[in-house]
Amino acid sequence: MATRNDNWLFEITPKNSLFNLNLKEVWEYRDLLVLFVKRDIVTVYKQTILGPLWYFIEPIFTTLIFTLIFNNIAKIPTGEGVPPFLFNLAGVTIWNYFKTCLTTTSNTFAANAGMFSKVYFPRIITPLSIVVSNLFRFGIQLLIFVVFFIYYYYCQDAHISINAYVLLFPVMIVLMAMLGLGTGLIISSLVTKYRDIKVLMNFGVQLLMYLSAVMYPVSYFVKEKPELAWIVKYNPLSYIIEMVRFMLLNIKGMEFDSSMFCYTSIVALVILFSGVIIFNKAEKNFIDTV
Repeated sequence: MATRNDNWLFEITPKNSLFNLNLKEVWEYRDLLVLFVKRDIVTVYKQTILGPLWYFIEPIFTTLIFTLIFNNIAKIPTGEGVPPFLFNLAGVTIWNYFKTCLTTTSNTFAANAGMFSKVYFPRIITPLSIVVSNLFRFGIQLLIFVVFFIYYYYCQDAHISINAYVLLFPVMIVLMAMLGLGTGLIISSLVTKYRDIKVLMNFGVQLLMYLSAVMYPVSYFVKEKPELAWIVKYNPLSYIIEMVRFMLLNIKGMEFDSSMFCYTSIVALVILFSGVIIFNKAEKNFIDTV
């Protein structure tokens, strides 16, 4: 009588550990990660008239509007000798990276429900691919900043320079990616049960931008609204945006705050860990609710 052989080559089961990035399995599926990254880059502006030109148009027009409203009309200072356009462009560039990571990863389960229900692969690859592919867009927008930096430095004699802390610039990008990925994982998991969160997020992202010092210095907000200063001062996004400006423009009166750097790093790690835990928990039964 034939006996049943239960020694399976692979066995797919729900994760037992809530916090488990399963990096070994992600590495095994690295080809799929690369494929997703290429897909995200190619399809963003597919079937659009201007195509990749939107990578240039969006930050430039946003910066022009911020400069007109907040600097020319509201007269918000940007620092001695620092062109308002360049000040805003630095903030918009780093903010756009966070915003795109957040809004795209927050739709992970809803956008990929069909694929998740039919094919197995480490689900974390999908949001990871979004964070990586957005680096391409960020690189293009950073190149725009470099072009305008050279223009203002050589043609307008602006008092701007890059200081030694620019060596920490990649660290700031990693912290911003962690915040965007972690927050996006939390929201994507909650959206599977509560669709209202997706609508609320669109409003919340706009509100968060105004509380993250994208178009004004943190010192200005502290001076004008001291009773509400803690909201902006202890916002990790504000610190990252402020430090990126300090690194790239060397604004007088600003300095590197090591205590805030540690605080921001801890907050980013906590949000990322929380996001992974909630994501892993939602992954087990999201297909029944999405």
